[in-house]
Amino acid sequence: MEWMILPLKRYAAFRGRSRRREFWMFALFQILLLIVAGFIDRAIGYESGEGPAGPIVALAVTVPSIAVAVRRLHDTERSGWWVWISLIPILGSIALLALFCMEGTGGPNRYGEDPKGPSDPSEIFS
Repeated sequence: MEWMILPLKRYAAFRGRSRRREFWMFALFQILLLIVAGFIDRAIGYESGEGPAGPIVALAVTVPSIAVAVRRLHDTERSGWWVWISLIPILGSIALLALFCMEGTGGPNRYGEDPKGPSDPSEIFS
């Protein structure tokens, strides 16, 4: 559960790196929140996703979503500006999805320390 809410704790932190686990668990958390919002909307009388709960949830997670996406790109040694590639219809989203799935660079990079910890076992004992 901690992996799901970690991006909310780092709400607007665009510096540093995020592991794939943090990124994908937060994506799952957002989906679950939107499903719950849909149930709330239906419970208060709205049909087919037109109630207020869904947009409120979407608005609330916008900044953390962008921040964790930027940090995920940093983990692959790419600038956060790559999120703009998603504006290219279909191909941009596919390319960004592929970047999010890539393994991060081992060890420190220009965006910070490796979020997995030391990659060289000798670093643990030094």
